[in-house]
Amino acid sequence: MIYELKDSEKGKAIFEGWQETMIYSCLQKVMGHIYVTDFENPKSAVAIVGCFAFYAGKTNRELIQKKPEGFAILVPQNGEWEELIEKCFPNGKKVTRYAIKKNTRFDKKTLERNIEQLPKGYELAKIDSDLYDKCLTNPIAVDFVSSFENKEQYLKIGKGMVVIKEGEIVSGASSYTRYNDGIEIEVDTAEEERRKHLALIACSALIRNCLAEGLYPSWDAQNTDSVRLAEKLGYEFDHEYIAYEIA
Repeated sequence: MIYELKDSEKGKAIFEGWQETMIYSCLQKVMGHIYVTDFENPKSAVAIVGCFAFYAGKTNRELIQKKPEGFAILVPQNGEWEELIEKCFPNGKKVTRYAIKKNTRFDKKTLERNIEQLPKGYELAKIDSDLYDKCLTNPIAVDFVSSFENKEQYLKIGKGMVVIKEGEIVSGASSYTRYNDGIEIEVDTAEEERRKHLALIACSALIRNCLAEGLYPSWDAQNTDSVRLAEKLGYEFDHEYIAYEIA
């Protein structure tokens, strides 16, 4: 039987050494959930937040079935979990993701120069109540806010900047998740608006705002384009890791 772990202290040792801010979100009980099959003395666990699920500890076939509804990204702690995911989800897509170092020291002057590149006719704005609603109906912006329980939670602990053209969101960067000391960045741009540095501008503004509040803007890259954007902002690549996309 699967239980939600209410005492997150019991799950810390299972995820020990895994430098992933989305796991921190769950362990710190900021957002997300941790599930186990033994809530008294758990040996394995899954941390679920947004569309991500992180499996750790001793492999458990029952627990592997616990994942986000709909599209999900399953991240195994090791090769044993990889094998189990492949057995349980044979149609899952095995992908390579790119972890980015968590100790970046940003050049604030560079961030400001990036922001100054905003083209004429575009507006840079903080995600407020009205823009939150617009994000929910915009395919490129919905994941800027979708991991939060509701508008109230996002406006309280989330952070985001969007680029607007003719009243519509065409690019932006936001907190996909939040943990005590920072955020995990989500970024996207409408296809027809790419190659105009809009993502660079939105990310620079979001990072600047985080630094002003003493928060760390963590970055995890889905692909090499995301790695290159991160490097332009001052981040450094750390290592590749395996994940599974489940439709």
